[in-house]
Amino acid sequence: MTNWIALQTDNQLEEIKKSSDYSLIFKHSTRCSVSLMAKKQFELYSDAIPEKTAIYYLDLLNFREISNQIATLFSITHQSPQVLLIKNGECIFTATHSDIDAEEIAAKII
Repeated sequence: MTNWIALQTDNQLEEIKKSSDYSLIFKHSTRCSVSLMAKKQFELYSDAIPEKTAIYYLDLLNFREISNQIATLFSITHQSPQVLLIKNGECIFTATHSDIDAEEIAAKII
């Protein structure tokens, strides 16, 4: 079972940016079937992600401004679904749609 942390505030985003730990942000559109399939696939293998990794869930429809801030803060193009792996304030990996793979992400976490 994935231990999602709801990403809903600017303060949380700043904490992620300042953290030296790994953080994962999963951007999800609740109205998109492709996004739902990517989320379910991720959840099937999310136990591969080390427990110490904070896994954030962003509901794009309710928190679009946070998504816009993510794009600016981490210099990425917005997509949905999208996953970002953050370490030391930098986006070190991103994937979208069917390329979202929990095991691939886990392999990038040292």
